[in-house]
This record gives sequence, structure tokens and C-alpha cells, in this order.
Amino acid sequence: MENQSDNSDEKPSTDPMSKLPTVLDLTSYQLHDLDSVELPPSLIELDLTTNRLSTLDPRIGQLLNLKKLSLRQNLITDAAVEPLSSWHLFSHLEELVLRDNQLKKIPDVVIFKKLLVFDVSFNEISSLSGLSKVSSALIELYVSKNEVTKMEEIEHFHELQILELGSNRLRVMELLENLKNLQELWLGRNRIRTVNLCGLKCIKKISLQSNRLTSMIGFQECVTLEELYLSHNGIVKMEGLSTLVNLRVLDVSANKLTEINDIENLTKLEDLWLNDNNIASLEGLAEAVAGTREKLTTIYLERNPCAQSPNYISTLRQLFPNVEQIDSEVYA
Repeated sequence: MENQSDNSDEKPSTDPMSKLPTVLDLTSYQLHDLDSVELPPSLIELDLTTNRLSTLDPRIGQLLNLKKLSLRQNLITDAAVEPLSSWHLFSHLEELVLRDNQLKKIPDVVIFKKLLVFDVSFNEISSLSGLSKVSSALIELYVSKNEVTKMEEIEHFHELQILELGSNRLRVMELLENLKNLQELWLGRNRIRTVNLCGLKCIKKISLQSNRLTSMIGFQECVTLEELYLSHNGIVKMEGLSTLVNLRVLDVSANKLTEINDIENLTKLEDLWLNDNNIASLEGLAEAVAGTREKLTTIYLERNPCAQSPNYISTLRQLFPNVEQIDSEVYA
């Protein structure tokens, strides 16, 4: 009788690389070097987060298949990353994370023509000079918590979807007009006084928290905007919001507002943060929030004079039948 097997049609793999690991995670090993570590040529992802590395092992440059390299939270200096620009064998890298190191300038990554994610946040970089050499295919760029004073060399990032420049020393929003695919713009903790979105119309998330804004004017054309964070500024009036009909989250806490305005049309609004302002009364609130009543689930008004009203909570619960949270109290 002929021996039949369920796997009779399967052929054993002849590729010696097929059984080798493709991911190597060495997070928090406190490594000073990689001398004791084997780096299989099959690696696609190499994660060296939270170690004590101060140089790059030249064997990394031989990893022909490597797509993702993370060196987050090490002791990497400008001199240490210089070899990257000559390691042409692993030029197919798509994600490079150098976050939280000791860099003082943008590294030369011109060889990575397919780079999609580039993260140099939490360093000591004072200028964006060098970004012009970064691939125009880039989708995500993170340069937060540095010492950057000017937005420059970003015009060629036509595919960019996320731009993170928070916690720097920026004073002016500029050179954004070519970033037609930008979905998220994070500029919190800078020194920006005026909103200038350079005609961006497809953006969904904007953060300008902890800047020096006194006006909300400048967002009117961002009709696809879903989340807007403007807390800790000097804004005195809610305005320029009526066209933002897709807005789900609005945070204008810790400003200088005295009343609630210009949100009647925001029928998709779910979260409204107005705490730490100077809003004196809940009078007229029903009209002001007419369009948001059914959808709103979270509202913060604490540390406003109106929050001292004896009927404060009951008034808000009447106004918003589906509210789940008022200040720190959850009613779900």
C-alpha cells in the first residue's frame, strides 16, 4: 500500500536564510559594544534601545536586509554616526531612530533613499541644516526636544505625514506649503506668536500648546482638522473655528478666555477642554454649544469662575445628554 502523507506536496526550503532570525531586540541590555553579539545577515530589524553604545559596530553596515535600526537612548555622538554615510550595503534602511543621544547636528543619511521614518528627538541639535539630504520619500520626521530656532530644509518632503518639532526654540511657522500630505503637526513648547499653516488643507492634528499665541485666527482653511491643541497660550477669544466641522477634540485650556464662542457648527466635537480660563458664567452656553450637544462626551471647565455655580454639574449634564466626563468626574 502506498504511503500517503498530508505534506506530500510540500518541498523543504533550500534557502539557508529562511531559518535565521529577522528581528533582534537587545533593549536594556546595558551593552557598551556589540562584541559579544552575533548579528545574523538575515536581520530586518535591529533594536538597540537603552544601552551604553558610543560607537556603531561596523558589522551593522553589512546587514543587507536591514530595514529598521533603533539606537534610541544611547551615547551616540556626531562622530559616531559618521560611518553611516559610507555604509552603502545597507542603504535600504526604512526606519532610523537616533532619539535621546548626544547629537549636535542632523546626521548625513543621504544614502538611505527609501527612508520613511527618521527620529532625532531628544538631542542637542541647534539647526535643521542637513535635512535637505534626507530622502523625499520620508513619511515621519521627529526632531522634538532639541534647540532648533528655525524651520528650514523641509520643502522637499512632499510625502511627509507627521512632523514633530515640539520643545524647540521656534518663533515662526514657515515652509509648510509643500507638505500637502501632512496629517499631523506637533509644535508644542516653542515661542510661536502667530499661526501660519501656509495653506495646508488636509491636516488632521495640530498641537501648538505652550507657545505665545494670543489669537486663534489661522486655522479656518484646515477643514479636515480633527484634533486641535492650543492649551497654555494667551488666547483671549474663541474664533476662526466655525469651518472646522470635522473637529473631534478641542483643547483651549489655560488661556485667557472669558466666554465660549464659534463652536455652534462643530457637530462632531467629542472632547472640549476649557479649564483654567476666565469664563464667568454658564449663561448663553446652550446657544454656544447647540451643534455639539449630542456628540460631546467630555468637557472640562474646572478652575473657571463659572465652575463655582451651585448648579454647575447639573446644568452641564442637562446640556450634554451623552456626557461621560465633567472635569475629573466620570459619569459613564
